[in-house]
Amino acid sequence: MSKPLPTLARTAAALFACAAAAVAWPAAASAQEIIRDVEIEDTLKVYDTPVLRAAGIDPDSVRFHIVQDTSINAFVSGGRNIFVNTGLIIAAHNPNEIIGVMAHETGHLLDEHEARSDENMNVAMRPMLLSIGLGVLALMAGQPGAGAMLIAGSEQFAMGDYVRFTQAQESSADQAGVTLLDQSGQSGKGLIDFFNRELRPYEFMTHNMPAWMMTHPYSADRVESLRRRVESAEHYNAQDTDDNIRRFHFMQAKLIGFLLTENQALARYPLSDTSLFARYGRSIAYYRVSDFPNAEAELNSLLAEEPTNPYFLELMGQILFESARAEAAIPYYRRSLAQNPRSALFQINLARALDANPTRAHTDEAIGLLRQAAATEPDDGFAWRELADVYANRHEEGMAEWAWAEQSYAMLDCSTAYSFAQRSIHTLGHDGAVAQPIVVQRANDIADICGNAIRQQMERQQHGLSGAG
Repeated sequence: MSKPLPTLARTAAALFACAAAAVAWPAAASAQEIIRDVEIEDTLKVYDTPVLRAAGIDPDSVRFHIVQDTSINAFVSGGRNIFVNTGLIIAAHNPNEIIGVMAHETGHLLDEHEARSDENMNVAMRPMLLSIGLGVLALMAGQPGAGAMLIAGSEQFAMGDYVRFTQAQESSADQAGVTLLDQSGQSGKGLIDFFNRELRPYEFMTHNMPAWMMTHPYSADRVESLRRRVESAEHYNAQDTDDNIRRFHFMQAKLIGFLLTENQALARYPLSDTSLFARYGRSIAYYRVSDFPNAEAELNSLLAEEPTNPYFLELMGQILFESARAEAAIPYYRRSLAQNPRSALFQINLARALDANPTRAHTDEAIGLLRQAAATEPDDGFAWRELADVYANRHEEGMAEWAWAEQSYAMLDCSTAYSFAQRSIHTLGHDGAVAQPIVVQRANDIADICGNAIRQQMERQQHGLSGAG
């Protein structure tokens, strides 16, 4: 499991900030983090692929993201991106429950609800702005009571139509999800079970909320509107596949080991449980508290049974690397990458271990791996940052500055990206342009794009100041 990457966290934060503004929920957007993990991302993709195909959506066009958050939630944002909270994965009882929720999110993708939500939010803002304007006029006319009431009620004016629209979207996504599950030969029972167990117990809290804050239908209404369709569906009795069940147990074990305390993890996976996934969860829990001997002992027992399992190999590499044994980590990272050679995260893992070698004899290979990873996931700020560090350690300042520019650009930090791009162009100079024409072209592109963006922002600010005067 790799470090949280802010590149994608900005997307989650933007969505949660929007939701908080829309329904006045105290969502702490800044607390959301995106976890990068090959195993869990791959599992989510495997789970949703049959549903996506039933919807006529290319599975390779959808990205799956893991949000480190204990709340039970999943959402779509930024186009074809499905975000799933760790709380939802840990709370699920079986794969079908997670698949059911993802089918609901796929229903949102199918009907392009995100784009329509933006349009309807803009429409909903009009009565709010009108109400605020009337309130200001009332205040100016010497009627402070009426003015204050109009301004205070502006949010309700805006949200009244908007929540009716979002409730309709949620109901539509529910229905689409059930249809897609059946078309893909899967049961919708998990969706009903999950709603009943995880959402219905808290419904009494929502009954005290103002109607204009309710962006989702009441849970009881949602379940009852789906139950008959699900129970009469052709594939209602379909069972989870053995592969999906195995993936589910390993995914939960990994999250429990990484995110819960050692005592909580060991309570879930006591020493008496010798299953593969229990040993997996314990090895991670031990590793998290730097109990490396026990972590390695559990993991070695797993590797003895499945020596080519890429995720066992990756974890052993991570344990060795983070316990200052980078040289010993390299073979494990190589073997994990051999099982999944196109994985950007596996490429980054190996590159970091190679670069940590005191002799620095493998930096060329590390650079090649990092550039492959960055090409596969150009919005991955982590890959660019690691590449910048490798170049800086080799005293190739112009190349390091270019990589820092790419990293800042991926983070939407145009000011820093512009600065590093300009410095890279200057440092590389004419010789660099001949030796690294693609790099210099990229640096020039970033400088042009970010330079224009900075100038436009300054013009808007100046226009606002002059207008205010």
